[in-house]
Amino acid sequence: MSFYSYKNANPCSCPGVISGSALDGLQEKVCVQVKRVYDSCLQQEQLDDKEVVITSYAMVAGNNCGCSCSCGSGHLGDTETVAPTSAPVPPITFESCRSTTTEGIIRNLTVERLCDRPCFARVRCKIDVPIDILFVDSRCVEYIGKGVITVDKDVLLSIPDESIVPYCLESMVSAICVAGTYEGNNTFQLTVCVTVILKVLAQVEILIPSYGFCPIPPCEEFAENVCDESCSSCYH
Repeated sequence: MSFYSYKNANPCSCPGVISGSALDGLQEKVCVQVKRVYDSCLQQEQLDDKEVVITSYAMVAGNNCGCSCSCGSGHLGDTETVAPTSAPVPPITFESCRSTTTEGIIRNLTVERLCDRPCFARVRCKIDVPIDILFVDSRCVEYIGKGVITVDKDVLLSIPDESIVPYCLESMVSAICVAGTYEGNNTFQLTVCVTVILKVLAQVEILIPSYGFCPIPPCEEFAENVCDESCSSCYH
């Protein structure tokens, strides 16, 4: 069974909502090493007419359907690709695009502490968001191109004081295309919604109260017998 199986519902040793006093069952103070989030902020914006150059491309496996059919699947997801056997033949038709990872690449970072606001700093940087662009050529052959959307950030964040343990900045990103067109020279013009979360982190050791070690319940086998599952609630 899992922590959250009905056969293992709400025992004191499992994660979940606390019932009664939160102090009941506390056993010790534990030192854990974690990434502490000192500050974070989220910004979402729509970028219009953003030019993105694809640096490489691959063919979508099994999607060479010929010009007489309706071209392309129109979406990405877990698309299987193969090495291209030929270059795309114009005209090129844009289908869709989206980010390929949730981790953005931060560069040109500057942090300027503010004298009039202790612990705050002006944080400026560029964040690269890797994306996949799905498109088809005149033969109705489907391709996926690799590109990068770069966004500029200029924000205020709380920055911890300098210490032996250095802080760092990380970004979580997401990009979803609204529309796009092919301009030539491996360049697409996109309208895209970009979400960026900036975090100020530090690897620290924190003392926290603990209820002790968490016992791992045995796995619950998948049951084909619907009576076993559906009638379980009859006895509660």
